[in-house]
Amino acid sequence: MGKKVTIIGAGSVGATIAYTMAVNGIATEVVMIDINESKSLGEALDIRQGVSFCPPISIYAGSYEDAKGSDVVILTSGVARKPGQSRLDLAQTNVNITKSIIPNIVKAAPDAIYVIVANPVDILTYTFHKCSGLPENHIIGSGTILDTARLRARLAEYYSINLQNVHAYVYGEHGDSSFVPWSLSTIANIPIDSYMDCLSDTNKQLIPALNHEEVENYIRKSGGKIIARKGATFYAVAVSVCHIVKSIFSGADTTMTVSTMHHGEYGLEDICLSTMAIIGPDGVRGKIVAPLTDEETALLHKSADSLRAVMDGIQF
Repeated sequence: MGKKVTIIGAGSVGATIAYTMAVNGIATEVVMIDINESKSLGEALDIRQGVSFCPPISIYAGSYEDAKGSDVVILTSGVARKPGQSRLDLAQTNVNITKSIIPNIVKAAPDAIYVIVANPVDILTYTFHKCSGLPENHIIGSGTILDTARLRARLAEYYSINLQNVHAYVYGEHGDSSFVPWSLSTIANIPIDSYMDCLSDTNKQLIPALNHEEVENYIRKSGGKIIARKGATFYAVAVSVCHIVKSIFSGADTTMTVSTMHHGEYGLEDICLSTMAIIGPDGVRGKIVAPLTDEETALLHKSADSLRAVMDGIQF
């Protein structure tokens, strides 16, 4: 059975997603669509010339009509974030771009599962819910899956432990109001704040106590730091998005923090942000309403309020 993916937007993020899919054999067919046709042709050709050393894949530039039969559509198109600019500053411009894309792509690929990556991702995911007519379970925002990856990488580095042993998550908006529900964070099933007490290593006193606020600031500021240093972020987000698509194609449900529409979970209604969701062959199969502390629930609502403050000024 083929695994066809259409990527809208052949910029750094879209092209890196396509490259990562080719190298890892995640898809068997990839269509790249961009308003700048020359860019999508160049990116597709560059990747295609190396696929003789990769798992079999057909990758090419095309139009919306070429998206017909896609299993997954990934939206990366939009104005990129500039140094010093917040994701939410992009809101109305990228909402308008998304609204112009929706009729064309949904007509071509009405049965696909859509993964929204462009920023501000929570607001664009909401735009898809309100403007596309697609089933809710077929709309997934990449949300805080990248933030969660950054968090786990930081914690694994901090404790010198394999990433596979770290289970920690970032909830809320993919942006400045995100937070870590530390009550859910574990290493090898041990609550993270108790982990050091469980070590027999005599050198454990050399590791300072974990500073929650410092770690969260590191996660929130990582994207901005990378943009300031190299102009854009695309490697880590591409790997994160490919993890979502791989989970859709794998046939096995996988839990992850992605942006989905909420209907009363944690008291949230009619808003898209990231909590724990179950992703599988049919898209969003459901959510895991993990128990949060009162403080964490308040932070989740604060994040939702931050998004609503922007959404109230947007024409969807």
